Amino acid sequence: MLERTLRTTARLIGCGFLILISPAASAQVSTDGGTITQERIGRVIKKRGYSPFAGRPYPTRPLWGDQHTHTSWSGDAGAVGTTLGPADVLRLARGEEVTSNTGQAVRLSRPYDWLVVTDHAEALGIIKGVIAGDPALMVDPTIREWNKGINAGGEAASRVLFDIIERQSNGRLPEVMLDPESAFDMWKEMTEIVESYDDPGEFTALIGYEWTSNAGGGNNLHRNVIYRGGKQVADLVAPFTSLQSEDPEDLWAWMRGYEETTGSKVLAIPHNGNLSNGRMFALETFDGEPLDEEWVRERARWEPVYEISQSKGTSEQHPLLATDDGFADFEIWDQGNLNLVPKQPEMLAYEYFREAVKNGLRLESEFGVNPFKLGVVAGTDTHTGMSTPEENNFFGKFAGAEPSAERWNGIAFKFGDREIRDWEIGASGLTAVWAAENTRASIWDAMKRREVYGTTGSRITVRFFGGYDFTAEDALARDVAARGYSKGVPMGGDLGVSTTGEAPSFLVGAMKDPLSGNLDRIQIIKGWVDAEGETHERVFDVAWSGDRVADADGKIPPVGSTVDLETASFTNTIGAAELLTVWTDPEFDPTEPSFYYARVIEIPTPRWTAYDAVYFGVDMAPEVRMTVTERAYTSPIWHSPMR
Repeated sequence: MLERTLRTTARLIGCGFLILISPAASAQVSTDGGTITQERIGRVIKKRGYSPFAGRPYPTRPLWGDQHTHTSWSGDAGAVGTTLGPADVLRLARGEEVTSNTGQAVRLSRPYDWLVVTDHAEALGIIKGVIAGDPALMVDPTIREWNKGINAGGEAASRVLFDIIERQSNGRLPEVMLDPESAFDMWKEMTEIVESYDDPGEFTALIGYEWTSNAGGGNNLHRNVIYRGGKQVADLVAPFTSLQSEDPEDLWAWMRGYEETTGSKVLAIPHNGNLSNGRMFALETFDGEPLDEEWVRERARWEPVYEISQSKGTSEQHPLLATDDGFADFEIWDQGNLNLVPKQPEMLAYEYFREAVKNGLRLESEFGVNPFKLGVVAGTDTHTGMSTPEENNFFGKFAGAEPSAERWNGIAFKFGDREIRDWEIGASGLTAVWAAENTRASIWDAMKRREVYGTTGSRITVRFFGGYDFTAEDALARDVAARGYSKGVPMGGDLGVSTTGEAPSFLVGAMKDPLSGNLDRIQIIKGWVDAEGETHERVFDVAWSGDRVADADGKIPPVGSTVDLETASFTNTIGAAELLTVWTDPEFDPTEPSFYYARVIEIPTPRWTAYDAVYFGVDMAPEVRMTVTERAYTSPIWHSPMR
């Protein structure tokens, strides 16, 4: 019966899913519109009149944006030709056309709802003076050489970029760049620009920056710091930089001090654990000491979400750690750390989201708090002053990799004889926020409660609820979201304890991006810890397109591909416009702590390299990836064990 229900609901097109693109909240969530509870939603459902949409106490649509963007104010961006500043990336995000760093017209297919400018706090904006030859900076011989190289362009500018990255990675930026008073003045200029673009209800410009810790040599521990408030409070305390400390505990201490001083709030978003060489989710402190309760509580408090995908690789899971997961190989960067120091195999287990969330369950049983109770976001990490994550509109990571016939084979990163080519850069990613209002407070609150999800660039709409009362009928109703909130918790929430030992069920649905590929399948990834303290995971196909039948191992065959590389095109003759189902865990053990998150997979579509090959008429090397299977990752839902 269950299998038949899954196949039937997986093929549903247009059955009640218009509601699915509307809602959001939590079992109990404070929003700008008040506190949302299951009880409150239940009352609305019982009392509503003919219109099922009247009086809804939850948000009405996902808000799309990018929480990770760099402009010419970041040293590594400005050094290689990025001229677009904070105002430009915000103008593009809200739907305006801009002229790129290489003189090309750029516009997004659709405006964003929000954006965060996260230029590096380290020497923020100082690169402008380096380029212009500011006499106060030219006293330093290194900066004089940088000025010559940047203004010469080409290979000379690239050498400056790699030198800046190396020096920043090792804390060796010239002293003259690090005057704290000048840095604070630049910060106030930045917040002034961002403030001028914030338009509550229409477009939200959040204040933020990147804390760029490299743990002494390219071991990426970077965090984006996101402010809930505006310029008035953000300007009260100077940003904390990795030049003051590379230890995340010191960043958390600064965050605590900021909140105590201002009465406002901040959160931090780690990214690129895949480039940390085992440091991002290590089961020890920055100094190599055993974890203690204070460390666990502080990380849990300040870091509610993780950036799962961006241009420098996807950090969901590594295929060597999940040999049974056929979709764990998306845009993997695993040669080494940010400085390309070679990676050892044992480092992988402490770099990827899924491993961290599993280890978090173990740490919670030891300390009573889960430091890796992480929701999911994504971002571009663009260094062009333009957020362009769509494959057919991708303007590269750095200004030198904007569209051209040669860009695919350019050098993106180089340290000694180790290098990464530009074709390995991905177009990822975007964040969807289920917020009550398009305001700073509401978007920040949704991130804090983890009611967010990340995609690799396309705008797939996803809803994911967990509870103990869902039935197959809920997937056939037109009020899907109302049922989800009234019967369970949304992504990022807690199921609590199954008091009777019954298995949880999950109401999950997805709708395709109208401008991208159809949907192949929805998967639910489960992680858990057994009685011996060992972690496990399993991937379940729960809804899929067409009449495919699971094999003996429960796997659904590939959906196929309609991609034509000769024309960089595809047809949506396979896949589904939407998928929707209720799934119950068939292997549930109420005594084991566990988590569940949804992963939605599109059919294959052309990658940006394929669009380049056709547009510029170039032949690329055989190893260049030419197709992509875009996807969305939801924040998990957690289950607490029955004792």
